[in-house]
Amino acid sequence: MKNLLPANGFLSVIAQWFSANILALGREMRLSYLPPLMVYVAAGISGLTGIVGTFYVKEKLGLSAEFLAMLGFWMMLPWALKMPLGHLVDLVWRWKGLLVYLGASLIMLSLLIMIGLLGHTEAMAAMASVETWFVISALLAPIGYVLQDVVADAMTVEAVPRVDENGQKLDPDKRKLMHVTMQTLGRVAIIGGGVLVSIANVFILRDAGALPEAEKEAVYLFVYELALIIPLVSIFGVVFASWLQRRDMKRFLAQGHSRQEAGKLLGLHSEPPSINWWILGGGLVFTVLSLGVGLSRISGGEEIVFVISMAIVIFLMWRLTGELEPDARNVLVGTAVMIFVFRAIPGPGAGSTWWMIDTLGFDQQFLAVLSLVGAVLTLFGMFIFRRFMAERSIAYIIGFLTIVGTFLSAPIIGMYFGLHEWTASVTGGVVDARFIVLIDTALESPLGQIAMIPMLAWIANSAPEKLKATFFAVMASFTNLALSASQLGTKYLNQLYEVKREVKDIASGQVTIPADYSELGHLLITVTIIGFVLPLMTILIVKRSRFRNA
Repeated sequence: MKNLLPANGFLSVIAQWFSANILALGREMRLSYLPPLMVYVAAGISGLTGIVGTFYVKEKLGLSAEFLAMLGFWMMLPWALKMPLGHLVDLVWRWKGLLVYLGASLIMLSLLIMIGLLGHTEAMAAMASVETWFVISALLAPIGYVLQDVVADAMTVEAVPRVDENGQKLDPDKRKLMHVTMQTLGRVAIIGGGVLVSIANVFILRDAGALPEAEKEAVYLFVYELALIIPLVSIFGVVFASWLQRRDMKRFLAQGHSRQEAGKLLGLHSEPPSINWWILGGGLVFTVLSLGVGLSRISGGEEIVFVISMAIVIFLMWRLTGELEPDARNVLVGTAVMIFVFRAIPGPGAGSTWWMIDTLGFDQQFLAVLSLVGAVLTLFGMFIFRRFMAERSIAYIIGFLTIVGTFLSAPIIGMYFGLHEWTASVTGGVVDARFIVLIDTALESPLGQIAMIPMLAWIANSAPEKLKATFFAVMASFTNLALSASQLGTKYLNQLYEVKREVKDIASGQVTIPADYSELGHLLITVTIIGFVLPLMTILIVKRSRFRNA
């Protein structure tokens, strides 16, 4: 009996932790949280076409890794528009649902283009090249998701009620707790959506690599057709929000409140903020110049747009930080620099995935399994590392993630030089390439959220009280520009180390470009060195300067 007590005590601790960290979220769930969560779920399931898209590009399009990195830059730029769009949502608060409909329409158009390319290739090719259609589809989707994201952020504020069911004002501490719950559920919804699509991909793409070409294309087409549910989910969120609003209005009217009083209780007639022409003007300048440079196709267009974007965002940050005390301003600058450098680290690009497919034999289903493992462990990582994120400084977290990330990149580099062949030989084939990548993914997956959550908390906590929404949008634009910088760095590295996958002529099946992964090893090593040195150097420089970090 005595031997059972430690086990029972351990199980009790686990049960209490599970109840306090996971089940508590379910207990605190409210019906009003559902509309923004639906929009977030739509963002989470947007990855449904990711694996199919990778194989489609590799098998059907003659686009280089350098071009895809450049395309990734343009796909990231719409996220810098969160700055003016966030302010626009504040200005048209009552009509913000229309922006969700617009975003859903763009996402649907992007999916319909891919459905047309897979189901009616000849008809689409008669109007424009397949590559052109793909680029258009790739650029439409992020614009739609940005529109929905800025509205979802606004809806999370609206989802937390100001009064109870009887019209009595809620306690401020209770509302604060509800806001925390809402934001946590928002992250859970996004990642949970990723888990759902990973499970779907595991089953839909099983044995897809062994199918005849026509049947494989039919599977790809089904995935894109299934993805049409994404815009429908977000639209349902807006429709459900309208229904909840009408229901609450009827309840307050039945209690004897006038329509005007009921509207005030629901926050329907709150005065819009005054127009910040610096925000809208900066966003307009950014949009016009970006489109002008992009359409002109001048040399160095991505670099020009990046420099202009950075100048506009930094100028607006300078205007807004005038509201802060000098010490708070120094903390903001130091923290912003460290986060920017950490997020701006370049990656190896598409060549690494191509090599895993061609050389290591990873098929569609295995990549879906990797995605599922990553999504599930990311979800658990949010809860497991929540205390770690709350108690440590940004510098400590970035330093920790840099060292761990460098350590976890070693197995991939090792496999390029034959590590998996040696481990398989000494373990009877157990520790092969798939085993190594599966374990590596399991260890690395939670790290992304460890960096993301404290960054969002820092942005929210640093904002001046009267300018929280605008400040959040500007700082989010700044950190999103770091991802554009990462894509530029990836493009430069793919120019320095050229990686080619095999390209076949669609009509004849003849190989037009042979595969060449001879420089991939140097690319992986260079990316790892940059990813280790730059963040740590930045931390040391900030620590020795007058700037500090949160």
